[in-house]
Amino acid sequence: MKETAYLLQAVLICVWWVGLASSRTFFQAFQYEGVPPVAFWSFAVPDLVLIALLSFIRAYRRVLAIEFVILGAFAYATLYCFNATVLTGSGWLPSGIMMMGLAYNLFVCFERSLFRESSTSSMRVNGYKTLVQVICIWAIFLVVIPYVLLDSFKSQLIPDVRSVGVWAGGMSFLAFSFLGLFSSYVLVRNGEGTPLPLDQTNRLVDSGPYRIVRNPMAIAGIGQGIAIATIYNSVAILLYALIGGLVWHLVVRPIEERDMIERFGDAYLDYRRRVRCWIPSFRDIW
Repeated sequence: MKETAYLLQAVLICVWWVGLASSRTFFQAFQYEGVPPVAFWSFAVPDLVLIALLSFIRAYRRVLAIEFVILGAFAYATLYCFNATVLTGSGWLPSGIMMMGLAYNLFVCFERSLFRESSTSSMRVNGYKTLVQVICIWAIFLVVIPYVLLDSFKSQLIPDVRSVGVWAGGMSFLAFSFLGLFSSYVLVRNGEGTPLPLDQTNRLVDSGPYRIVRNPMAIAGIGQGIAIATIYNSVAILLYALIGGLVWHLVVRPIEERDMIERFGDAYLDYRRRVRCWIPSFRDIW
């Protein structure tokens, strides 16, 4: 599981630098005002060696020290970028991506300590906690990040309400949002916990949307991102949603499923055999 996570990271970083080198528009989106391009390019070799190359090596060799070197390199680069944003009032996209990359590496390094069952079975308490989670996660991933992407690539921030894409995307966004909210409610009601791994359910949930597909909340989140991309006709937001789905499927899902197997054993293995990950099945409904 970690091997896949580091291999994916190495590939994405290399692709990112290729994009910077081959597209002026892409390069400009990641610049800080008042900071010359040479200062940006000076990070190429350290980034490719200390993060990309070491991630590739870690994908094939289980050396714990390499993980912490990569984490340290990411932490240093993230603090540098964040400081540059504070000083220049710009560069929100590169700083944001670095913070997401740091969070990704923290998750990969310490994933076993990030899955904990909820300390309470109270539906009311878990409902309040889930509401706060939903508000925070949606605000960051469905408002702040898309806005930063649109602003960085000089896209139109107010969509044309007369276009078919706006209406199609809007209807899709509402549908996927309902799926996400309903899935969260079912987890709270039947699972005695919340959707957050740090405060997860105490019981296996195989009812509601989980009866027809194993990961309705992941489907909802990716669908919301694609819907926003449709509304704004934004390739950047579409790639953001698709890469997010790829990371979830290749990195987060296997770790989450391993935790489910450890906690629920044969019950989850039977559930996984009956219900598919992405494609809904209605055979047990009728």
